[in-house]
Amino acid sequence: MAANSSIDPVDIGTLRTLVLVYDLQSFSAAAKRLDVNQSTISYAIERLRGALHDPLFVRGGNGVTATERCAALVAWARDMIVEIDGLASRVEFDPATAQGSVTISCNYHERQTLIPQFSTRLRAGAPKVRLVLLDAAGHGDVHLKQNQCDIVLGPVGIAGESFFRRHILTDHYVCVMDPANPLARGRIALSAYARAEHVFITHSGEWQPLYLEALKAREIEIEPVVSLPNHDSLERIITGTRLVATIPYHLARAMRGGLHVAALPFRVPISIDMYWSARTAKSGLHKWAPACWPRLRELAPPERGAGLQVQNKRPAPECGPLSGALPRRKREASEQVVEDVVENARDDHRGRQRQHPGHRDVADRGPLQAGAVGGHGARDA
Repeated sequence: MAANSSIDPVDIGTLRTLVLVYDLQSFSAAAKRLDVNQSTISYAIERLRGALHDPLFVRGGNGVTATERCAALVAWARDMIVEIDGLASRVEFDPATAQGSVTISCNYHERQTLIPQFSTRLRAGAPKVRLVLLDAAGHGDVHLKQNQCDIVLGPVGIAGESFFRRHILTDHYVCVMDPANPLARGRIALSAYARAEHVFITHSGEWQPLYLEALKAREIEIEPVVSLPNHDSLERIITGTRLVATIPYHLARAMRGGLHVAALPFRVPISIDMYWSARTAKSGLHKWAPACWPRLRELAPPERGAGLQVQNKRPAPECGPLSGALPRRKREASEQVVEDVVENARDDHRGRQRQHPGHRDVADRGPLQAGAVGGHGARDA
C-alpha cells in the first residue's frame, strides 16, 4: 500500500473553493457567494498551500492574484469537478418530475423575444423547475465562467474548450420612429440616416451596439440627441418626435406600440447564440432545456392593430404604415422598403454561419450536431 500523500486531505469541496477564489480574485467575495465566514475560505486555501507547497494566491490591490501553479491546478480542478458532477447526475431524466433550476444570463432583447416562449415551454414540460434570469449587461461570459449561470444567451463570443455553443437565430438592425417622421415616407438614404436625430441605447455603458462599429467602418459618426440606459422607455420617448432609434428587428417586432419600423440603409447581422459549460453538459435537465427555445418561424409578428402599424396587405409585418394611394414614385420607394425588409427576413434563415464583427469566429455545424472546434474556441453543439 502506498504511503500517505500530502494531498490526501484535499477533497472536492476544497477544490471548488479554490476555483471560486480564482474566478472572483477575492477571499471575501468567495465567502459571500458561499454564505460562509471568510475564515472558512482561508482555512481551505491554507490546506492546499500546505499540501502543494505553493502560496497559490498573493495579495495585490483590492484582491488576490494566482500563481502559475495555482492557475494550472484550477484548470485541472475544473475538469475534475465536471467529471464528478457528471457521475453524480441521474442517468434517467423525466422532465415531468425533475426539480432544480435553469439560470440564464441575457439582455433585454432576449428577454423580450425569446424568453417568453422558452418560459412557457419550460413550465409546461418541467413544472417543478425554476427559471432564473440574470441581466447580462456585458458580463454574460463572466457569469458563465464563475458558475453564476447555466446558460448565456446573446450576441457574445466565449472562448474555451470547456464551453459549448448553439446558434439560436440571426437578427439584424432596423430603424424605429414615429409614423409622422418624414423619414417614414420611404426608403431611408444613408446620408439622411446620418443627419437624423438619434436615440442611443447605451446598455449602461457596458456594451456598444454593433451598428456603431459598422458606421465607423464607413467613416460616419453620429451623435445622440437622447441617450437611454436600456430599451424600457424607448417607445414613449420617440412618440410624437422626430427621434430615430436603431434596434434589433425582432425586438422592434415584439413592441406593442404604434412606432413605424423601416429598413436600415446598411445591414449588420446580430448572431444570438447560446453558451453553456462542461459543468452542465451532462445534466439531464440542461440537455433537455434547449428544446424549449422557439424557432425563428415561431417568432410571429403581432396581429394587425395590436402592435406595429402596417396598413397595406403586402407580406412585410415590420414595415408600415403604407398606402396604396401613394403617388407612383413614393409607392415604388415604399415597395422597395418592403422588398428590402422581406429579403432581410429571408436572410435570417441563411445567416446561421455569419458571425458579427469583434468576436472569435466559431464554425456553426447546426443546432444539434456536436463537434470540437480547433484552437481554443467554444465547441458547437
